Amino acid sequence: MRYAWAMMGFKGEKPLNNAPGGSLQLTLEPYDGARLATVCGQFHENLKLIEQTLGVVIQHREHHFYLRGSRASLAHEVLATLYKDAEGRDFISTDEVHVLLRATLAHDEPSSTHHVLMTRKGAITPRGARQQTYVENILKSDISFGVGPAGTGKTWLAVACAVHLLEKEAISRLLLVRPAVEAGEKLGFLPGDLSEKINPYLRPLYDALYEMLGFDRVGKLIERNVIEVAPLAYMRGRTLNQSFVILDEGQNTTPEQMKMFLTRLGLGSKAVITGDITQVDLPSGQMSGLTHAMQVLKGVDQIPFTQFTSRDVVRHELVQHIVEAYDRWDASHTTELPRQRRQNATRN
Repeated sequence: MRYAWAMMGFKGEKPLNNAPGGSLQLTLEPYDGARLATVCGQFHENLKLIEQTLGVVIQHREHHFYLRGSRASLAHEVLATLYKDAEGRDFISTDEVHVLLRATLAHDEPSSTHHVLMTRKGAITPRGARQQTYVENILKSDISFGVGPAGTGKTWLAVACAVHLLEKEAISRLLLVRPAVEAGEKLGFLPGDLSEKINPYLRPLYDALYEMLGFDRVGKLIERNVIEVAPLAYMRGRTLNQSFVILDEGQNTTPEQMKMFLTRLGLGSKAVITGDITQVDLPSGQMSGLTHAMQVLKGVDQIPFTQFTSRDVVRHELVQHIVEAYDRWDASHTTELPRQRRQNATRN
């Protein structure tokens, strides 16, 4: 791919900095009309998102783009990356563009590798250096952790890696596990038997599988026990060989449960543990197994931890602002809350 540049007074050279009101010309080659349509999005929604986020003006005629604004070079970087990623694809969502913009604005260093995960429903490309590092850690390590706020793609990418390896027949089974912890609601008052009570807690894992493999294929693989979705308690006493095991919502395990899970790993297996240590639903005073594991295993080189932040959120843009607002509130009330608890204990 070749990029032809022109900047006021610097025709033919890549600009070294962003002058206020700078103007850039970018030519994406080789010319491919379908690829350009994928980059622009339906009704140019991807270009509009880039303009709104970076405060630039984008005009184009076929594969010639004209960029104006103080962040024109950032817009160039985003468009160039999108054009590269659009090869062989017919759709790039605004969510993907949003994540790429966040990574660009955060000045993330590019990952040394570029992973593309193949599923039956299409290719999945990790966005940003941190997601690329996370996928790399999963693929090269037998046990890895993904820790961070909701909406950063921890579970989604872990399931994508598992499906990718399952389709390549690198593993023979896929197990998706969650602790059945009551998040403010009592399981006993829910209708149905134990399985029907627990299934809603596992629904996000099913949703990811359906989107990557399709309803019919997931149903057949579950019938053949190639895919198993189960609560954490069902793992006790088992040894899992040639399997890919994902423990989701790891913050809601106890230290004993986390140790039990980690010691289930058998020959030729991988385990991925995901969680958000700021959303623990365990009883008050109970230490999270994820927090405990982060302290116990931090010196084990073969077990990588990928730490996500609010900048990596790939859901609605408001989710990032909500996460950051809660982080600020928690930071400003860390001393006040224990004092309130001590006062309440004294009154009681």
